[in-house]
Amino acid sequence: MDDLSNPKEPLIGIIRVIVHMAVRALAILMTFVVLWGVADVVMVMYNRLVTPPFLMLTLTDMIGLFGAFMAVLIAIEILINIIIYLRDDVIHVKIVMATALMAISRKVIIMDFNEISAEYVLAVAAVVLAMSVGYWLVVIKDSSGGTISINEDTKKNGRIKDGRF
Repeated sequence: MDDLSNPKEPLIGIIRVIVHMAVRALAILMTFVVLWGVADVVMVMYNRLVTPPFLMLTLTDMIGLFGAFMAVLIAIEILINIIIYLRDDVIHVKIVMATALMAISRKVIIMDFNEISAEYVLAVAAVVLAMSVGYWLVVIKDSSGGTISINEDTKKNGRIKDGRF
């Protein structure tokens, strides 16, 4: 079966061009999202500082601002993912996982524990744990040169030795 880099198949070449044009359009749109997000953070901060009490932020105001900041940072991470895809034509799992961790971290930061159930908190905790373990495994794979190393001791007893499988 032909892969997407096969120059012999003209339809694959056309599809690649269309996909790259779509990704470029997404990069441009995401740039606007980042700029609008920054403008929104500035406006929210300004509005919170000029309302009484003047130049004072409450805890609720700060949590809202942290959420707005994190949303812009997540948008920047997504833009970086798009740019890297344009350069390398592959999805970098490590960067995507880091972006997902940042997004779930934002959720944790802005959580209002008075408004949510215990089940919801446990579900978010499970997602954080799963994403953290997944990211850790991706980092281990990346640091071992693309493969997870298994030595003889690990094969015998199934334990991790020296930070590697």
